[in-house]
Amino acid sequence: MSDLNPKSKTLDFGGSVGALILTIFLPLVVLGLYLCSNQQYHLDGVNLDSEKIIEIVKSELIDNWANYFCNKTCWIAYLCWFFGLAILDLIIPGTWKQGVEMRDGTKLWYLINGKELSLALFALLFSRTWFTGSGFTLPELSFLYDNTLPLMITTWEFSLCLATLCYILSFVPLFSPNGKGTRERILALGGNSGQPLFDWFIGRELNPRIGLWDIKLYCELRPGMLLWFLLNLSCLQQQYQKLGYVTNSMFLTNFLQAFYIFDGVFNEEGCLTMMDTTTDGFGFMLAFGDLCWLPFSYSLQARYLSLVEVNLPTWAAIGIVLIMLLGFWIFKSSNNQKSAFRQGKLPQMKFIQTDRSTKLLVDGWWGMAQHINYFGDILIASSWCLPTGFNTPLTYFYVIYFTCLLLHRQKRDEEKCSDKYKKDWQQYKKQVPWKIVPYMY
Repeated sequence: MSDLNPKSKTLDFGGSVGALILTIFLPLVVLGLYLCSNQQYHLDGVNLDSEKIIEIVKSELIDNWANYFCNKTCWIAYLCWFFGLAILDLIIPGTWKQGVEMRDGTKLWYLINGKELSLALFALLFSRTWFTGSGFTLPELSFLYDNTLPLMITTWEFSLCLATLCYILSFVPLFSPNGKGTRERILALGGNSGQPLFDWFIGRELNPRIGLWDIKLYCELRPGMLLWFLLNLSCLQQQYQKLGYVTNSMFLTNFLQAFYIFDGVFNEEGCLTMMDTTTDGFGFMLAFGDLCWLPFSYSLQARYLSLVEVNLPTWAAIGIVLIMLLGFWIFKSSNNQKSAFRQGKLPQMKFIQTDRSTKLLVDGWWGMAQHINYFGDILIASSWCLPTGFNTPLTYFYVIYFTCLLLHRQKRDEEKCSDKYKKDWQQYKKQVPWKIVPYMY
């Protein structure tokens, strides 16, 4: 094993056994969420007709499996979506930015054009609405709503294929020498275990690329995020066709989530320093998470509201917006503060100088909690679920799952920092004892 790519010391999620369980379990969770929020299964508050769900799963998914697992129309539609966006991502003008320094001393170049691509998507939507002359009815959105299940399965199948391709490519030498003068690819520190199943799941290569096309960053910000936006719109259109108007709860869900989606796409440069980009490999976990889990589980609230009419009192709607704004303020302000500090723009802020010649910020937002930005994230997630009311815990799945994900990420980060900074990290924890929520956790 080379110095550039040391063998993984610890395996997340229980190694190969955990990877196998999650590879089977996670798609079943997304499927279960869909089945519990579908008009065919007589959704009635908390009480779900489990016998009917089992009956229809057998009659549709098992007896007519080809309609879902080998749906030619959905495959063609998704391939056009995925690779059409990829082509636009490469040809639409933007600004070239360098990422963080890699282990071989080099920095990768990224084309930052989220704003320009988003404007192109909006222009396409408006032009389609204009040329169809059908008012607030787009056939593409109707297709999305009516084919949610086969599209969900298609993205799962596509994730399997993409993860396998990236795993195979991780063994292919680079065409040109890297910064160390070899043709080795840079592998993820956590995905080079030598266990094929685990490495395939967690991601063996750190930044799989085809030419200048960075597969990981593209999947994180383009096909899944924008499909989530369109799925929400399809639910809004379905409700309008059903009721003749759009409820304030549906409008809030679409608006708040769209605000978050396009803030991420517009500010994609921030992803260049995130753990997903700098530390994690790209395997089935991220491929499935970006392409299937994100759009189809995150749009659960909108799908529920397309089936169940919920009209919020004005005070509740205002309160939900305020929760979103508070969370967004904490999330953005804290991240901007850390970014400015790393660039040397806030020399007056208190910090701990580590033996590794780096600085641990212990002032401002980051003096309140180690991951204060996660607290903002949790508030944002809560604001997306609250418009659905309290008839069922189903629509609160996202905030529960997301909180668990952030807790796990915080644990991983603490283990990494403890190993990296040693005694300096212990000093840091004494000055900033709270992990996510100030004075609580």
